[in-house]
Amino acid sequence: MTDISWLSRTSLLIGEDAVINLTTKHVLVVGMGGVGSYAAEFICRSGIGRMTIVDGDVVDPSNRNRQLPALATNHGESKAEIMRDRLMAINPELDLTVIKAFINPNMVEEILESRPDYIIDAIDSITPKLTFLKIAYHKKIPLVSSMGAGAKLDPTRLRVVDISKTYNCPFAQQIRKTLRKQGIMKGIKVVFSPEFPIKESLMMTNGSPFKKSAYGTISYLPATFGAVAASVVIRNLIGRQSGDEKTGKKKIPG
Repeated sequence: MTDISWLSRTSLLIGEDAVINLTTKHVLVVGMGGVGSYAAEFICRSGIGRMTIVDGDVVDPSNRNRQLPALATNHGESKAEIMRDRLMAINPELDLTVIKAFINPNMVEEILESRPDYIIDAIDSITPKLTFLKIAYHKKIPLVSSMGAGAKLDPTRLRVVDISKTYNCPFAQQIRKTLRKQGIMKGIKVVFSPEFPIKESLMMTNGSPFKKSAYGTISYLPATFGAVAASVVIRNLIGRQSGDEKTGKKKIPG
């Protein structure tokens, strides 16, 4: 029998029945960078019973300003393996599958055969992200996708909306535009920030893997995206999603 004694504080908040329910659920987190690594940890600490994490990258020195796995002592090591050890140290009873690979269409089909109860898409490259979103959308698996966390500074601006309602996010604009061409106008839940991007922070890259450019980042913004995405998953799994997530309508202050 699963030991939930370490989740006593969570039980106080959401009830023991909800905690037990979470131990039966499977969450897939794709991408172990600044957003996905924190999302995975928060999901694990919520008591989820089964997780799959996916990432084919290794730690780079430039990751240390924002990514949970990145330390001065582990450059070049697999992010997925580092997160595996961390998640299992948090909950040794976690049923964890680790996939050390970059996303491709065939892999997405295979991964989604397990029919996870919820997906967090934290992929930060356009082409793999579009592939994943399109396949998950057509399979009708509940999903929340992170939009651009770069070029932003204010964590209080984050919102959870349908992809069709995003604005002031160049990353979301590219995703939205391409999905429309493929006949997907709405129906994908996203975390995004409407804060105007700091365009001066843009830099060009060597195009690998799947990225031609990148924006500057600050330590807390990707982590906040991850926290919001994790909250969407947990609240939906226990039936506590907020009204605007259910209806897609913006709440009026006051």
